Amino acid sequence: MRPLPAQRYELAEWKHAKVNIDYCVAYDDRLYSAPYTLVGERVDIRATASVVELFHGGVRVASHARSYGRKGTAIIVDEHRPRAHRDYGKWPPERVIAWAETIGPNVGELARAIMSRRTHPETGYRTCLGVIRLADKYGRERVDAACVRALRIGSPTAKSVTAILKNGLDRASLVEPPPRGPLAHENIRGAEYFDKEQRSDLGRDDTETGRDEAECDGGDAAREGGRATDGAAVH
Repeated sequence: MRPLPAQRYELAEWKHAKVNIDYCVAYDDRLYSAPYTLVGERVDIRATASVVELFHGGVRVASHARSYGRKGTAIIVDEHRPRAHRDYGKWPPERVIAWAETIGPNVGELARAIMSRRTHPETGYRTCLGVIRLADKYGRERVDAACVRALRIGSPTAKSVTAILKNGLDRASLVEPPPRGPLAHENIRGAEYFDKEQRSDLGRDDTETGRDEAECDGGDAAREGGRATDGAAVH
């Protein structure tokens, strides 16, 4: 019998993908980077339980440890990133923001917020493009209004914008409700009640203390007087 191979056999899955403008490909809901020069090119993905490899023209161009983090996690190799801002080519972050602003100013603001939250702004391109494409279904005005609400509630994400549009919340008023006043009910006592009770207790304690001291002083005086009288009687 021949000896076993030095490396254990691993079952691999192959897929085809296109390198997106964020120079990443998606596999199993996670993103893996490829050299930015391959943006728009078709690559082959070979994935095992431990590694994700990318091939272009039969040549391996990237290898990543497979991620099992939360969906949407991006695995970026620094060497795959553009060396300078000019190397972003046709897709610098400003262009994505400017494209979003053609839908509405608040869409542009949301795109800026999305990319500002990323370690690498490019990883937010897909999300921004997803928001921009919502205008094809819901119209520019509704998408812009939805972005206003998403920014107002502190959730600048494509998921929030989509949920707002689906539920028609973009058409609801953005007026914040007035602050709630104290509840009026006979069984609910507020701070003023307890302040009054505390003051009353303090006053009552002072009065009782004074009365007790007076009684104590009076009793002592009476006892002293009695002893004096008894002494006088003896003499």
